[in-house]
Amino acid sequence: MNRAFAIVALLMATTAHAAPRETLPFDSGWLFAKGDVKDAETPALADAAWQQVALPHDWAIAGPFDEKAAATGSGAFLPTGIAWYRKHLSMPTGWRGRRVFVQFDGVMERSGVWLNGMHLGYRPNGSLPLRYELTPFLRDGDNVLAVRADTASQPASRWYAGSGINRHVRLIVTDPVHLDADATVVRATAITAASATVNVDTSILNQSDATATARIAVDLVAPDGKVAAHGESAALSLPAGRASAGSVTLTLPRPRRWDIADPALYTARVRVLAADGRSLDDEQVRFGVREAKFEAATGFWLNGRNVKLKGVAIHADGGAFGNAVPLAFYERRLRGLMALGVNAVRTAHNPFPPEFLDLCDRLGLIVMDEPFDMWTVGKNPQDYHLFFTDWSSIDARAFVRRDRNHPSIALWSIGNEIHDTAYPVVTQSIIARLKAIFHEEDPTRPVTMALFRPNTTHDYDNGTADMLDVVGQNYRETELAKAHADKPSRIIIGTENSKNRESWLVIRDDPAYSGMFLWTGADYLGEADRIGWPAISNPSGLVDRIDAVKPIGWERQSWWSTKPVVRIARRVTKVVDVSEMPTMVGIAVPQPKGPGALADWSPANRAAHDETIEVYSNAPEVELSVNGRSLGRKPRNADDKARQWTVPFVPGTIRAVGYDGKRVVARDELTTAGAPAAIRLTSATPTIGHGFDAVGFVEVAVVDAKGVPVPDAAPLLEATVTHGTLAAFDNGSITDHTAFTSPTRTAQDGRALLMVLADAGTAPVTIRVTAPGLKAGTTALKVAP
Repeated sequence: MNRAFAIVALLMATTAHAAPRETLPFDSGWLFAKGDVKDAETPALADAAWQQVALPHDWAIAGPFDEKAAATGSGAFLPTGIAWYRKHLSMPTGWRGRRVFVQFDGVMERSGVWLNGMHLGYRPNGSLPLRYELTPFLRDGDNVLAVRADTASQPASRWYAGSGINRHVRLIVTDPVHLDADATVVRATAITAASATVNVDTSILNQSDATATARIAVDLVAPDGKVAAHGESAALSLPAGRASAGSVTLTLPRPRRWDIADPALYTARVRVLAADGRSLDDEQVRFGVREAKFEAATGFWLNGRNVKLKGVAIHADGGAFGNAVPLAFYERRLRGLMALGVNAVRTAHNPFPPEFLDLCDRLGLIVMDEPFDMWTVGKNPQDYHLFFTDWSSIDARAFVRRDRNHPSIALWSIGNEIHDTAYPVVTQSIIARLKAIFHEEDPTRPVTMALFRPNTTHDYDNGTADMLDVVGQNYRETELAKAHADKPSRIIIGTENSKNRESWLVIRDDPAYSGMFLWTGADYLGEADRIGWPAISNPSGLVDRIDAVKPIGWERQSWWSTKPVVRIARRVTKVVDVSEMPTMVGIAVPQPKGPGALADWSPANRAAHDETIEVYSNAPEVELSVNGRSLGRKPRNADDKARQWTVPFVPGTIRAVGYDGKRVVARDELTTAGAPAAIRLTSATPTIGHGFDAVGFVEVAVVDAKGVPVPDAAPLLEATVTHGTLAAFDNGSITDHTAFTSPTRTAQDGRALLMVLADAGTAPVTIRVTAPGLKAGTTALKVAP
């Protein structure tokens, strides 16, 4: 029944009087089987017993976690292997005489694609788009598209990469004369308050049997939806079987600039018009009008303002969703990081889904976009180094062409901690090759890379560093500052940085430093080898896997936010800064065991004792009090060190108030928790939509009889969802091996996060969470039509 529904839906979506271009969602109606199924690419294979799935689909996140997993702790101890996907489709009559393409945003990994048994292509990289033409092999009746995804060769990644068709898929149907894939690029120049020059360059592919004549028409649509400018090219002669370049230059009046505080987006509506005026093809490209540059003496500039990049590196996984990540998850995460003062992200260390970059465009985040974690020297036996020589030029070009219209991207990074730098001749030849590709496809943005221990490999002496437009280095902030001081023409940026205050001060106080990218913004699955089993994720984030802010995140907010900040924490253990130590020394230095700092006033020891209280604040003065008794005010430290008090513990409320003169600008308080009494559910998304990307989030907290969160509560929670589906249930624990789709999960630090999807219709999604001996929590999310 589902297969028939998918075919009928496709037929209804495509008519004999087709639009110039049809882009059809192709995520539903897939069949799935784990294992290397014999003859799975052939149409005749019986697949009725295969599992029905919708895409994006990361089959590995279902588990189980296994200490002996081939991916090791790098891959979160989750399974890997070969899997097949099949989809049946019927060719509507409206497709006759047209060209039909399938586009996958990513297949993890070493993928092969077949239509009706004919092999369409192979790609090792699992994070880049795959586009194949189906036209020559489509036939009347049933057609079978088959995909083989192979993650069997392990270990192949330093972090969790997922398995399967874990990104969106679409069908694209065009006229034989159509715009080539990822060929359209929109650039704004000569930007003033009165106008901007917008150049639209593209390529038209003529797949008909005869020379055609056409012209390009462009409408620039302003953020308010109105057409702001229109232009057309001269008539172009398009030889059969070839791609021909064309361009249109327009004047955009009174441009609204894309900026961090006002991420205004325009749309270029590009059409191919036949000689008789018929529209043969069209596409819409979003872009921003902005001026971005890096200068050696003063760092990064955006629209004439000097901006320090306060960035975080993040991996692409979505915690409990693995690497099939709903857009709502990304948006919740990025908005949370922005609230901490983050204005930039680094895509570590592979191409992210295209909708992630759309989101950064919309939110006003600056992006360092990065495709490679290794070149010819591997970091794991089965990683991309096996394919780099053959595929890196192809992949780099595809990467830039896919992403170059995003105004959020300010900087390309061609590699992270590349171990080839021990061999300068090899390294410099690769830099030259990749840099040439990036500049050819996008001459507007500089190229960097994250140098790894450059003083050890003499990158600042042998010319390697100076081949980069912007010199990037991971950690050792004083080394990079010295490299600039030694040669002031170098533009510098911290590509990966520790969260220590000392690292921030180097960058804060050096105008040449363009900014930094902390490792990391959020906890992520995998890279748990150093911790070892039973750890499944890396706890290095400002926020944990469910985006709960850690005290170190509040501390960062006090340094980076432009809004008044006051946050209280109990210092439990100190952290040793190893970022400037030699690598092997730093690894060997034991860190004190413990949580660092805790944002509570509920120590396990309730007897009289002293606690060290830290207040993270950007207020000129902060006053601390316990149960209404003032412990005095302290001014802001010039080096942004947290203000500390030694406080005798007594149950009650500890309060911090930030002052600017006599004016209260912010406050925070913590109250001693009693015994767990109830479950409290809250949601920042009271209304949700339908579909994979429209996830609703419900925060679960264990509270006492007065509603105070109980930070050490760990009851077994059980969730029930009505008129919806439990998409995932997580608690952020790095050692909990419960399946993420299980309705039961133990609370971690007194909290958890429920993620739900709405059923068809508009009935509210109701959520109920229970735990033994506690009052149940209930809430409901409205569902948009």
